[in-house]
Amino acid sequence: MQGARHVVCAVSGGVDSAVAALLLRRRGYQVTGVFMKNWDSLDEHGVCTADKDCEDAYRVCQILDIPFHQVSYVKEYWNDVFSDFLNEYEKGRTPNPDIVCNKHIKFSCFFNYAVDNLGADAVATGHYARTSLEDEEVFQQKHIKRPEGLFRNRFEIRNVVKLLQAADSFKDQTFFLSQVSQDALRRTLFPLGGLTKDFVKKIAAENSLHHVLQKKESMGICFVGKRNFENFILQYLQPRPGKFISIEDNKVLGTHKGWFLYTLGQRAKIGGLREPWYVVEKDSARGDVLVAPRTDHPALYRDLLRTGRVHWVAEEPPAALVRDKMMECHFRFRHQMALVPCVLTLNQDGTVWVTAVKAVRALALGQFAVFYKGGECLGSGKILRLGPSAYTLQKGRSTPSMAVEGSGSGRGDSPGRGTTL
Repeated sequence: MQGARHVVCAVSGGVDSAVAALLLRRRGYQVTGVFMKNWDSLDEHGVCTADKDCEDAYRVCQILDIPFHQVSYVKEYWNDVFSDFLNEYEKGRTPNPDIVCNKHIKFSCFFNYAVDNLGADAVATGHYARTSLEDEEVFQQKHIKRPEGLFRNRFEIRNVVKLLQAADSFKDQTFFLSQVSQDALRRTLFPLGGLTKDFVKKIAAENSLHHVLQKKESMGICFVGKRNFENFILQYLQPRPGKFISIEDNKVLGTHKGWFLYTLGQRAKIGGLREPWYVVEKDSARGDVLVAPRTDHPALYRDLLRTGRVHWVAEEPPAALVRDKMMECHFRFRHQMALVPCVLTLNQDGTVWVTAVKAVRALALGQFAVFYKGGECLGSGKILRLGPSAYTLQKGRSTPSMAVEGSGSGRGDSPGRGTTL
């Protein structure tokens, strides 16, 4: 009987998860709300925002008349997400903790808690995303036994669950879900996948959920909040002073507190200069930040990158990529940026070269390249190497870009390029 289906829904104290829980109730499911506390600190006014969010989530569950649970993943978040975040910054990369959080916390810790401790038939979140399964197919997954042992039988027939973009393309959050495991995805419902944000707000307004409707949408890195990013990161990493240097004439323009504080494409705050300068490269050996005078400077544009080992949502690379070793698709490396047409080249170690059809602005090491084809999110890989910038190619330099970082698979193996990376 459908009424007996038990769905455990993550509730954050925001409007999206509140409406997700409401819609699940309307479908006749037995719903339990769970609030995750992942970060343990005060904001700049000495207020713990997690406590306020928890109160709001509790009120949502009271209004919907569903059980409420609170779990703390502060330790797990520190170990699996925040430590990685600091480590990446120290290497001069630009991490995305939201993608890592979904992988390790929401779709691992929370998922296992919901299934093992609360006996969930399925879990749900307020993400704007869809899968290829109907609700009833999701509930059937608990009865499908996974094969024992380390390796699956290659001949095992197992219908892969696809991660599909949301109906509201502007709000689509598959970018943040691109590292989620197949096992978690097959047991997850996304009630907002077919709705627009405006319609979700309308549902909230009509169902006494005004307290979450009035909250500002959470943007940026959750644990930084509204605080100054430089001040925040310098609480954890030692300052490493260096120089701002013009990429055009090697002139020293100013000094900074640490090259890890800057990402490619960002405006550099250089004291005494009125015109804007933008970060185009970082010299890890010297700790210097190279800057260029225009937001569209050719030093900001590249059309080639290499990822680390790709996490494919389907667990295996697309059949066409395995067969041909190359495949056309699209990618993005920031949420909500326009999808970029590209060609993937598969390497033997599971990494890929990504060749953009036209050069893109401000690619940075540590970001995730997230791949799409026909409305489906295929998976993602962390950017570990960058090709030369348009400026470098124009100048005809043969030296590798400073932003390049080896991925341990030899040199000079870029796809059809004369430039050695």
